[in-house]
Amino acid sequence: MTETKIASAIDALKHELASQYELSEATYAVSGKKLKIFSVADSYALLDRITDEEFVKDEQMPYWAEIWPASMVLAKYIFEKLPVAGKSCIELGAGVGLVSVAAALAGGNTLATDYAKEAIPFIRLNALLNGATLEAQTLDWRLVTLSEKYDFIFAADVLYERRNQLPILNAIDKLLSKTGVAIVADPRRQIAENFIHMVRENEFQVSVSSVFLATQPKHLSVDVYEIRRGEK
Repeated sequence: MTETKIASAIDALKHELASQYELSEATYAVSGKKLKIFSVADSYALLDRITDEEFVKDEQMPYWAEIWPASMVLAKYIFEKLPVAGKSCIELGAGVGLVSVAAALAGGNTLATDYAKEAIPFIRLNALLNGATLEAQTLDWRLVTLSEKYDFIFAADVLYERRNQLPILNAIDKLLSKTGVAIVADPRRQIAENFIHMVRENEFQVSVSSVFLATQPKHLSVDVYEIRRGEK
């Protein structure tokens, strides 16, 4: 895509999203890189758009619309610790795409996915703004229909509800290659312990490292789990 076409695509996406949302634009410094990311200025305002029927069906909240601290930690982890260049990567629950943009910039062949269709144009905009090449599509981790296997699976702050944890583990099992690794970043939610217990019960190997993140108004520790298939 030429620079002119990229600029035109960026303008079109900005116009489309600005007609639907109050936008927030921020630049995040991640491992020496400056990532420009658009998100929704007030995600709580989106609650009024969820119909009673939609809530009863899925109890879905507009978590996709924000930048969560765990995603910043995972983006940094990708840049500094993971050999993703030339590897196949998929993100579950990508939101507006910060982690997927980092994976693509690090050289990964990246697919960004989210259950919310509203997230997809944000992912595409943020990829274009940062010169990242990736694909983006909706994906329900309760019913994964993709047949591909991935070298890296990424997920940031997705373990907040117990009902999601088994579907996430099943999605990892379906999508992870034999020698691949799933990287899950979680802000030390107590409920995450249940997920890790399930992971180990299902014969995956897990290692964890903790990252201290200085945020406002409080500091935060994020656990980064590396999940691999166990030897059989």
